Amino acid sequence: MFYHLRMDAGMQHEPLEHEQALLAVEVFRMLADPTRVQLLWVLIGRELAVNELAALVGKPGPAVSQHLAKLRLGRLVQTRREGTSVFYRIANEHIARLVTDAVHNAEHAATETPAHHGAVSVPARSDGTDARALRGVQ
Repeated sequence: MFYHLRMDAGMQHEPLEHEQALLAVEVFRMLADPTRVQLLWVLIGRELAVNELAALVGKPGPAVSQHLAKLRLGRLVQTRREGTSVFYRIANEHIARLVTDAVHNAEHAATETPAHHGAVSVPARSDGTDARALRGVQ
């Protein structure tokens, strides 16, 4: 997965409307549970059934189903039915990026050299500059 960096120091945002801020807070509320973060983390880039998710996060199926129902209501995951099976996937790239950034930020808080710095492939920019150099990554 490649990330594109925007280097626009002059970028300014318009004031955030109260309703939009409330919706953003709801997303953070949905993420304020370790099991939900684990579920979203394993769903990045793939689609899985409840029993597969339960096995991957080491939680009972009924508990995983309850968390997935909340994530679905919060529009963080979507489903696809195939016969009697229901498959879950992350709703959009913004959720995947939010979870990835949160996990990577947690790694920064825990260690001087986060594991993701060695594992993430950062392509050179079109001008030949290594994107890591732009963000101070060694």
